[in-house]
Amino acid sequence: MNYQKVPLAAGLYFVGVPIGSARDITLRALDVLASADLLAAEDTRSLRKLMDIHGIPLGERRVIALHDHSRANVQDRLIAAVREGKSVAYASEAGMPLIADPGYELSRAAGEAGIMVTCAPGPSAVLTALTLAGLPTDAFFFAGFLPNSKSARIDALEKLREVPGTLAFYESPKRLAAMLRDGADVLGAGRDAAVCRELTKKFEEVRRGKLSELAEAYDTKPPKGEIVVLVDRSRSGTVKQVDLDTELRSALKTMSVRDAADVVAQAHGLPRRQVYQAALALGKDIE
Repeated sequence: MNYQKVPLAAGLYFVGVPIGSARDITLRALDVLASADLLAAEDTRSLRKLMDIHGIPLGERRVIALHDHSRANVQDRLIAAVREGKSVAYASEAGMPLIADPGYELSRAAGEAGIMVTCAPGPSAVLTALTLAGLPTDAFFFAGFLPNSKSARIDALEKLREVPGTLAFYESPKRLAAMLRDGADVLGAGRDAAVCRELTKKFEEVRRGKLSELAEAYDTKPPKGEIVVLVDRSRSGTVKQVDLDTELRSALKTMSVRDAADVVAQAHGLPRRQVYQAALALGKDIE
């Protein structure tokens, strides 16, 4: 057993837990889980299993579930426990708390209540993916899960198109192909990207390629497991709208709106959707 029972001051302790391999947990995280007066988790079964693997006894303690349906009542209970002088540990289902996790509201409420808040840091799926993907890491933007519906997803991607850093997303296996197709249309088919799957687990896989290539690959063979998608920042130079309009007007003389948009977008490395919208507007003027 590697953990130690240590005296913990009254407060809220966020605990980073493994994203796959149980051995990735830190010794300090084990100490906090062994020593806290009260335990809370996004998924109580996952936390109990992790504690069993590392031989940490639960004893008389309960693991309280903190999720979207129980959030308000549980938050009040946990903050009240700290005010009574107890130490409270909270763990996400996997990785760091608050990252695509309901712990954010608990952190904010604890800050407003003026109680001590600290963290025993640990693994993070998005940081692990950035390490493995081979894309720039000097600046990145974590966008979490994109919306389920196509229109809302496209709107969200449009807002991220000019972000000057690597884009990072969490995605479900069922929606991956659709997300990659929309990403290719909105962000640009030629953007470099990586699909990182089952990180730190037995079937870990990192697949790199252009957005269009990855969309085609996963369209016929949906993956399994937890997924992080990374997309490189835009590399296209600035094209003046007047120049774009001139080229589109010329192309529209002999081509359909769709074909003209494809040709001009490819020539300048611009997102097809952006050029298509411009071509559509010009096409109406020409008519």
